[in-house]
Amino acid sequence: MIDIKLIRTQPDLVKENIKKKFQDEKLPLVDEVFAMDKEYREAKTRCDYLRGRRNAISKQIGGFMAKGDKDAAAKAKQEVADVAKELQELESREEVLEAEIKKRMMVIPNIIDASVPIGRDDSENVEVERFGEPVVPDFEIPYHVDIMEKFSGIDLDSARRTSGNGFYYLTGDIARLHSAILSYARDFMIDRGFTYCVPPFMIRANVVKGVMSFAEMENMMYKIEGEDLYLIGTSEHSMIGRFMDTILPEEKMPLTLTSYSPCFRKEVGAHGIEERGVYRIHQFEKQEMIVICKPEDSMDWFVKLYMNTVDFFRSLDIPVRTLECCSGDLADLKVKSLDVEAWSPRQKKYFEVGSCSNLGDAQARRLGIRIKGENGNYFAHTLNNTVVAPPRMLIAYLENNLQADGSVKIPEPLRGYMGGKLYLSENQKG
Repeated sequence: MIDIKLIRTQPDLVKENIKKKFQDEKLPLVDEVFAMDKEYREAKTRCDYLRGRRNAISKQIGGFMAKGDKDAAAKAKQEVADVAKELQELESREEVLEAEIKKRMMVIPNIIDASVPIGRDDSENVEVERFGEPVVPDFEIPYHVDIMEKFSGIDLDSARRTSGNGFYYLTGDIARLHSAILSYARDFMIDRGFTYCVPPFMIRANVVKGVMSFAEMENMMYKIEGEDLYLIGTSEHSMIGRFMDTILPEEKMPLTLTSYSPCFRKEVGAHGIEERGVYRIHQFEKQEMIVICKPEDSMDWFVKLYMNTVDFFRSLDIPVRTLECCSGDLADLKVKSLDVEAWSPRQKKYFEVGSCSNLGDAQARRLGIRIKGENGNYFAHTLNNTVVAPPRMLIAYLENNLQADGSVKIPEPLRGYMGGKLYLSENQKG
């Protein structure tokens, strides 16, 4: 949610930003908010005057009664009643206007950073940099499910019977590898100075509305029937919500946190849930990183966060590239976003394994997260990024570490989490 002062003072800037995001249907909202805000402030000013007038007249009534001037007292009482009636009407109008303004402000997109490339959708995202040499081996790379099945590591048929498409059972060494990657990601981020957290996996509606747009909420979140609770789609939601309605000391900035959680997503609007794959699924686990910082530091942290993911993947011998999201591909709360994509030697292309986002003060403004500075309080900036999200990351890992004999190399950082093994091979099925 943007600062309403921008609509009061720079409505054309807000409209131009909407155009850059190719959301012209939202342009009328700016004029509507401008007009409603003007009426709201006028009503508020009038209410303040009427309250003062009511108090002044009320004090006079006692004096009139003491003097025996009943006519003057009656006239004053009538004026108080008239003032009270007008005040009640204006206060009701204030409430209506405030709600209508907020409803519109919640869907007006955040102001994107000047560096964001302009484009309609993800087909116009821009490659930034590549890390590691993408290799296509001289032997065939099987589909990732086929690799897992050779190690008796996945059972999709049973999951389909118990839960439906988009779910899976991981078993044996593949399940152990899944956990090893998450444990390594946790320790990787702790070594980089981040504080490890395990948050609640369900959050209330006011937190959901504070951290994401309504469209995202409807397409992603699972609602717990009969309760004011949603299953989290990512731990960022719960982690940012932790600081709602708080004032954070400036000297403690930035807060650098890394959190583990399962994640649950409807995947509405996805191009179908694969029946055999684990690329797009309803349930997965993730290690996330979250930063709450001063506004002037957020762009530096944006670079640091996505480079953490790059470094993590490179430590596991996986080539990656960074891809800047264009204006039309940015969620409404985001100022800037960049995807980290891993190389798939089977598909001979990169695919998304993580997303880094700078949300400016949008989440902080919705949730009331402020920093206490020398010259007063101000809204914090919030950022988040994926460290790793298996089992999707397993696809990149297995394809890039598969050997010609069908074994899978275990890079040095994972060996301690895998019982010292150097390779997974079929005769070591779990």
